[in-house]
Amino acid sequence: MLVKNYMTRHPIMIPPTTPAAEAQKIMAETKIRHLPIIGDGKRPMGLITRERLRIPSADLGSLNVWEIARYLSEMKVRDLMVKEPDLITISPDATLEEAAGLMAEHKIGCLLVVEENVVVGILSETDMLSQLAGLLGGHVSGLRLIVRVPEKVGGYARVMNTFWNRGWGLYATGSVPAPRKPGFWDMVLKVRDASREEVLAALEEVKEAEIVDVRET
Repeated sequence: MLVKNYMTRHPIMIPPTTPAAEAQKIMAETKIRHLPIIGDGKRPMGLITRERLRIPSADLGSLNVWEIARYLSEMKVRDLMVKEPDLITISPDATLEEAAGLMAEHKIGCLLVVEENVVVGILSETDMLSQLAGLLGGHVSGLRLIVRVPEKVGGYARVMNTFWNRGWGLYATGSVPAPRKPGFWDMVLKVRDASREEVLAALEEVKEAEIVDVRET
């Protein structure tokens, strides 16, 4: 899963001279939270977010209504945007895992996607969450299970063989280290063509497998 396949291509982009009020209007009308700031040739210069457009009340406290209006109308996005070296970008050929790691490390809600110093897209936390839901079969109905197995060779395969040998299909699979239980992994499975009772009975044959959760979704 590569960034270029899941990013928003051709995002709305604005120059650094754009008034802050205009950026706010664009975000409100298009229901977006991030705007790339670009120079000539779509060269990345910065990023403006809704949070960056919130003017601290302390800056406005001593101004009257006319002064506030003038203050806001004169402010440009270049005065508020995220600039280098705080601007975090990623290549379109990077993996979604790398993108998620960067977002988590820097506690940010999006990444500019840059290729040869040109902004070619934007990847947001909403894009990431949508793909996570898809990866785990969240968009289709079925039987969802979390099955915990020891971290040793063969456990994952035995669980999977239980489904394949019975001709049951899987909408999605995934696995992560079990939380607060070192030495174990949790398999997330979305099963089709099988009832809850059939699946639970079949998994009883896999002695090392523990069913952590099972539900219809």
